[in-house]
Amino acid sequence: MSEMQDLLEVSGYSEKAIDYYLNKVNVGELTEPDTHAIYTGPCGDTMEIFLKVEDGVIKEAKFQAIGCAGAFSSGSALTEMIIGKTLEAAEKIDEEEIINYLGGIPPQKVHCTCLSKRTLQKAIKDYKNKRGGN
Repeated sequence: MSEMQDLLEVSGYSEKAIDYYLNKVNVGELTEPDTHAIYTGPCGDTMEIFLKVEDGVIKEAKFQAIGCAGAFSSGSALTEMIIGKTLEAAEKIDEEEIINYLGGIPPQKVHCTCLSKRTLQKAIKDYKNKRGGN
């Protein structure tokens, strides 16, 4: 195990959260996304989510972040969770579901799940607004 993995584990990150952070799962941009949004949380971390949507279903999801391991693992988890879901189902995912999906993150990093959730909600709202929805 690397020193970085050891440090993250001691800090309270699950094995899955560490894997997502180190392997940068779904980190990047989508060319010609159907929607994207940027959100800066109260902690100063910023996330940008890109979505490709087909018939109301999320087909692809990528994100970029300026932030900590918590922001990256939360963004990776959320993008993994929403691929194949309808916009409505994706919109309902809450922080606790992201934490459970990850298998745990340090309590002081729970706000990172909120950052990913709020960025996703902003992207979905943008998508709906572009199409004349709510």
